[in-house]
Amino acid sequence: MMTGSISLGTGVMIGAGIFALVGQVAEFAGDWFPLAFLLGAIVSGVSSYSYVRYSSVNPSSGGIAMLLKDAYGPGVVAGSFSLFMYVSMVVAESLLARTFGTYLLRPFGLQGSAILVPVLGVAAIVAAAVVNLVSNKLVERSATTTAVLKILGIALLAIAGLIGAGLSGDGFFSKSSGDSLGIAGLLAGTTLCVLAYKGFTTITNQGDDIRDPKKNLARSIVISLLICAMLYLLITVSVESSIGAEGVVKARDYALVQAAEPLFGSWGVGITVAIAVVATLSGLLASLYSVSRLYAMLQGIRQAPSLPKRISHQPMIITAGLAILATAFLDLSQIASMGAFLYLAMDISVQWAVIRHLRSKIQAKVWVPALTIVLDLAILVPFTVLKVQNDLFTVIVAAAVAASIVIAQILAVRARTNGV
Repeated sequence: MMTGSISLGTGVMIGAGIFALVGQVAEFAGDWFPLAFLLGAIVSGVSSYSYVRYSSVNPSSGGIAMLLKDAYGPGVVAGSFSLFMYVSMVVAESLLARTFGTYLLRPFGLQGSAILVPVLGVAAIVAAAVVNLVSNKLVERSATTTAVLKILGIALLAIAGLIGAGLSGDGFFSKSSGDSLGIAGLLAGTTLCVLAYKGFTTITNQGDDIRDPKKNLARSIVISLLICAMLYLLITVSVESSIGAEGVVKARDYALVQAAEPLFGSWGVGITVAIAVVATLSGLLASLYSVSRLYAMLQGIRQAPSLPKRISHQPMIITAGLAILATAFLDLSQIASMGAFLYLAMDISVQWAVIRHLRSKIQAKVWVPALTIVLDLAILVPFTVLKVQNDLFTVIVAAAVAASIVIAQILAVRARTNGV
């Protein structure tokens, strides 16, 4: 059903994106961080055209992996960028997990703990994986309920915050500091905002399960993006009105709960933490369900490694295991940056695939994927430059992960060619 696919898409998007990324985006965009989230929606909306066109014509549980294989053949290019997408989604799961730990510990003043945050994050991943293994039907049935709860909860917080700011007489942007890195900072911040919307790609993995996918798959993606864009704009303007960009940066990893405290006191903190916990846990459930299906698809076409055959549920075990490693060893900023690099590289490859190989087959208008590539580069280049200047280690790690994936694919293709 279309309701289920919309719930899955919004369930993955409304998780760590809005709870963890606001502070990181504000570090780049300054007072313009609400605009960065709006620009992120525009970039994602334009990008979604290629996914919609392909998935409507070729619905399958493989989604993006099948698109890349169809365009580039079952070789190094398709395998590498498919794994870029997979790893970026796994990294997003670790973002959800660490956000869960950070917000859960905020009422106790332990949100900065280098031990408790990853421990709780790992526990959340394990719990979500167990639920998926015991009954993935429960994940499907609960997706709509949790999505509605998250949407209503965040919307109520945002509207209450805006009303509070209006009644105070200070206005919505009275906390503006005037600090910003200019256009480069705004574009770099937009790069991270794209992560808050990339959950729409999980819908492309559900083509087999959607009734009349040629119509409903596109509608599901568009509706999910619109819902999230409206919510993100509401909540970021509310946060800006409450504590301003400077306050958001200071409370980088838990900005939403910090913004609730001046307006609503301790009960506002409690409600925000509760919504964050529901959002991140349900996001983990939905993401593990969808991403493990993608990995199973990659295993089926021999583009991803397998464990010994005696081990069952390999896609879920491998996906959860990798998410646990990222949660344990990377902080929220490193996780978000790595996810952005890998996802946008994959997205550019998808858009080029449509232009070069698939435009006739899926009856795509070439100017849309061409525009997407321009937009992707317009935000990725300043993000990379600023990251190299301020956080070279994360750039090196992301490059190393990408290189490892490409090398592994070269070896895998050679093994297949030699009949191994």
